[in-house]
Amino acid sequence: MSFEEINVESLKINPFVMFNNEWALLSAGNVEKFNTMTISWGDMGIMWHKPVVTVFTRPQRYTKEFVDAHDLFTVSYYSSKYKNALELLGSKSGRDSDKITESALTPYFLDGTVAFVEAHTIFVCRKLYDGQQLDGSKFVNPELDSEMYPDKDYHYFYFGEIEKVLVNEKHRDSD
Repeated sequence: MSFEEINVESLKINPFVMFNNEWALLSAGNVEKFNTMTISWGDMGIMWHKPVVTVFTRPQRYTKEFVDAHDLFTVSYYSSKYKNALELLGSKSGRDSDKITESALTPYFLDGTVAFVEAHTIFVCRKLYDGQQLDGSKFVNPELDSEMYPDKDYHYFYFGEIEKVLVNEKHRDSD
């Protein structure tokens, strides 16, 4: 694996494209025990004068337990080549199966947390704000509430300060 650490300010990315169109994993835990899930909701920006990633997870997701229990988490992005693996990681629970082995992705342990060797970009994040749940009564457009949360399983959100950005251009799509 040949990741290069870069300064967050040198990134030339579009977070709208990354979250909406690329394949991403939210991962947390350590070498003893960890989990991951596919994500497509989130944001990047500046909060409290710090570069941050904000991630969202529903209460029933197994990965939430790991994000809650650890100070660090990673958000990592993958080329379309890994679409099937990320579909599997988003549709199965690590509670019920060894979905990591089944995905054939290779865990990459760094800084006391986990990502995967096949990523083209990894954000190592330290939690700054810990798991607040969205409040359904705050939706200005009630149709969003009924459409996105028919089971009222509102997402929890976490702000993570970006401590490290790693890139591996050989894993990025070339098209």
